[in-house]
Amino acid sequence: MRGLFITFEGPEGAGKTTVIQQLAKELKDEGIDFVLTREPGGIQIAEQIRSVILDCNNTMMDARTEALLYAAARRQHLVERVIPALESGSIVLCDRFIDSSLAYQGYARQIGVEEILSINEFATEKRMPDLTVYFDIAPEEGLKRITANNKREINRLDQEAIDFHHRVREGYLKVFDRFQDRFVKVNAERELKVVYNDVKQQVLSFIETNVSNSETMK
Repeated sequence: MRGLFITFEGPEGAGKTTVIQQLAKELKDEGIDFVLTREPGGIQIAEQIRSVILDCNNTMMDARTEALLYAAARRQHLVERVIPALESGSIVLCDRFIDSSLAYQGYARQIGVEEILSINEFATEKRMPDLTVYFDIAPEEGLKRITANNKREINRLDQEAIDFHHRVREGYLKVFDRFQDRFVKVNAERELKVVYNDVKQQVLSFIETNVSNSETMK
């Protein structure tokens, strides 16, 4: 049985990483087979690329260079970790995937969503998530959370002007409208416990439905 590819998206400070970690703990407790990973990163080569992309000293990085680095990291991560896990029947929980590039580089960097989609379709051979959970939050609230959390990594994207972060959110909402067949949107401005329960319900329901359908088709 082919596994399920579930991705999590959202602007800076949306709280998705915290929620994903809690969800992974619960899935583990329930004995569900899954792989937890992230982008950019997840494997050695992609983590090395991540360090270049997010380095606060790399202020001269060109927008297209940034986009190509994300796509390169995504390709290696996909072939080395995601695809093998899916082919073994595992559920893959991935913190960010292609939609981040569409929102950040395509829309916020104003390269063009279609151009970024084309680059990433080449990198991924048009592989898309089965489910994407989008954490929606106002940029001001997200950045406020980052400032308050002294344990969180501060990266180059966090330091962008507020207008950039507004464009990121606008980009995500446009991507959400385009791919509604695989997207669910969660209000991430609520208390963490409420957000977590919402996400858990969405993800577990999706897993149960698709596992049931797979069993029926055997």
